[in-house]
Amino acid sequence: MPFQAISKLIICFASYPHAPSALVAKARGGSVSENIRVITLMARSGLEVQQAAVKALFLREIKTRFGKYRLGYLWAIMEPAAHLLILLAVFGFIMHRTMPDISFPVFLLNGIIPYFIFSNIATRSIGAIEANQGLFNYRPVKPIDTIISRVILEVVIYILVYVVLMTSVGLLGEQFSLVNIITLSMTWALLVIFSFGIGLIFMVVGNAFPETEKFLPIIIKPLYFVSCIMFPLHAIPKDYWSYLLWNPIVHVVELSRESVVAGYITEGVSLNYLAIVSLTILFLGLSLYRIREEAMLTS
Repeated sequence: MPFQAISKLIICFASYPHAPSALVAKARGGSVSENIRVITLMARSGLEVQQAAVKALFLREIKTRFGKYRLGYLWAIMEPAAHLLILLAVFGFIMHRTMPDISFPVFLLNGIIPYFIFSNIATRSIGAIEANQGLFNYRPVKPIDTIISRVILEVVIYILVYVVLMTSVGLLGEQFSLVNIITLSMTWALLVIFSFGIGLIFMVVGNAFPETEKFLPIIIKPLYFVSCIMFPLHAIPKDYWSYLLWNPIVHVVELSRESVVAGYITEGVSLNYLAIVSLTILFLGLSLYRIREEAMLTS
C-alpha cells in the first residue's frame, strides 16, 4: 500500500470507528455511499484514537518489513533458524559433552529468540521518528505509536518463530517440556516491557542527538556475548556472577530455559529483579518521551 494511502487510512481509522466501508473508500480516494454519510459519528476517546493509529501503523510496518521480498515472511523464520544451525555446527559437540542431559537446540532457542526480541525492538526504535516523520502531520499519530506498532510486530513475529522452531526440534526428537508456562509468559512479558522502555530511550536520544544513531546499535551487540545465550550461567565461575547478573537479559534467558527444560539449574536469577528493572526502564523511557514529545513532533 503506498505511503499516501496509508496516511489516509490512519486518518480514516481515527475518524470513522464504525464505518469500515468508509475507511476503504477514503483510503483509495473513492466516494463514500450515501448510507455511510448519514451515520452519526460519535466522538472517540484518546485510547480509541491511539488504537486506530497503532493498527494502521502496524499494517504499514508489515508492508514495509516484508512486502518487497517474495520470501519476506519466510525470512523471519530462516534468520533465527540459520543462526541456530551455525551455532549447533560450531558448539554442538562441545555443549553435548558439557550438558549431556539437556537438548542443546532447545537450550539455544531459549537464548537466541529472547535476545532477538530485545535487539530488534531496541535497534528498530532508533529510526522510528525518521521513518514516519511525514505521518506526524496528522494529529492522531504520535511518535510513541510508531514504537508500539514495531514492538507488537516483533513480538508477533518471534512468538510465531519460537513456536515453529520449538515444534520442529521436538519433531526431530529433541526433548523438552513446558515445566512452567506461567513463568515463561511472565518472563517474556517483562522482556517486552524492558525492550519497549529501552526503545523509547533510544528513540528520544537518537532524535535529540542524531549522531548517536550510529553507535547506539553497537552498544547492543556486546550483550550477545554476556547474556548466557551460548552457555549456561552455572558454567561461569561464581566470582563473576555479580557482574553478569546486572544484565536483565541473563535473567530472561535463564528463566526461559528453566520453564521448558526439566531439571535446569537457574541459581542466581530472579523474576523480581527482572520486574523491578523492566518497570524502572519503562518509567524512565516514558518520562523522557513525555519531556521530548513536542520537540519530536516539530523536528
